[in-house]
Amino acid sequence: MSWQRSDGRQSDQLRPISFELNFTRFAASSVLAKCGDTQVLCSVTIQNGVPKFLTGTGKGWLTAEYRMLPSATPQRQEREFLRLSGRTQEIQRLIGRSLRASVDLNALGERTITIDADVLQADAGTRTTSITGGYVALASAIASLTKQGILEKSPIRHQVAAVSVGLLQGEPLLDFNYLEDVAAEVDLNVVMNGDLGIIEVQGTAEEGSFNRTQMNQMLDLAEKGIQDLLAAQLQALHQGM
Repeated sequence: MSWQRSDGRQSDQLRPISFELNFTRFAASSVLAKCGDTQVLCSVTIQNGVPKFLTGTGKGWLTAEYRMLPSATPQRQEREFLRLSGRTQEIQRLIGRSLRASVDLNALGERTITIDADVLQADAGTRTTSITGGYVALASAIASLTKQGILEKSPIRHQVAAVSVGLLQGEPLLDFNYLEDVAAEVDLNVVMNGDLGIIEVQGTAEEGSFNRTQMNQMLDLAEKGIQDLLAAQLQALHQGM
């Protein structure tokens, strides 16, 4: 018997996705990204200067910070201040690596881009929503800089999007919600660029193991989902700029 999805989706169907640009006023760009009941505010700040290890190289830098609001989950979570959990550090590094892959740092010049991903509501997929929404915010901010003449040309090389996929009762499923996430036998997070090249795959078998055939099935599902996300990104950017 195959897994019956609580929201009635097909196994290869994404949750409803949307991007609301210019959600806040003072950031270089901000996007409220929604994936089902998961909501992440992705904001971009661009500052002159780079970390010391890049000073004088002419190259820019992109980094990310990730936080979850205390009320983002049914049980209140303590705020993280100076001491971040291992999970938070791991996720914000993933976001930074993923979005850094989309930028030609030489073309950026000695500027630092910071992507802030603040989870307003969590129903699984917060890291993948942060990456997918973070790209929309990044592209919007870069477009503004080129329009103002601050950058001669866009340093963005390609789109980036991410999605979760995994196995439930042996069946490959795309884009877990929370009920599926906690019951999954295998959980993968897949990050791809606009050419469907793989940037990163994070995967683990929560129970037992999985084989190469199942891995290929999950990657095929992820590729389909990311194609849909890439199209949604372009549509949001076209409408918002």
